[in-house]
Amino acid sequence: MNLEHISSKDTICALATPAGTGAIAIIRLSGADAFNICEKVFVPNGKLKHISEMPSHTLHLGAFFDQLDLVDEVLISVFRHPASYTGEDVIEISCHGSIYIQKKIIEVLLSN
Repeated sequence: MNLEHISSKDTICALATPAGTGAIAIIRLSGADAFNICEKVFVPNGKLKHISEMPSHTLHLGAFFDQLDLVDEVLISVFRHPASYTGEDVIEISCHGSIYIQKKIIEVLLSN
């Protein structure tokens, strides 16, 4: 894989748990556009409807969509910079462990 085109300012996503080995998987989205990207695909169940309203280090239940198609019911963890694992804005998406769901969520995040 050629990584020469990746900048330290890019927003990236990756599977943070071993693929296909657990009932739950975590996908990490990190970078300046993490919150904007997640707002396009995540609809929270609670009263806070925008990630910009969600405090750092909190969990939120909701639905992850590919346009109008429901992909999975997920939990997102919100971590605001600089107090995150990467020092950037971070969203961790806890989804069901199906390899199909993991790949679909990553595909949707990358396309947004």
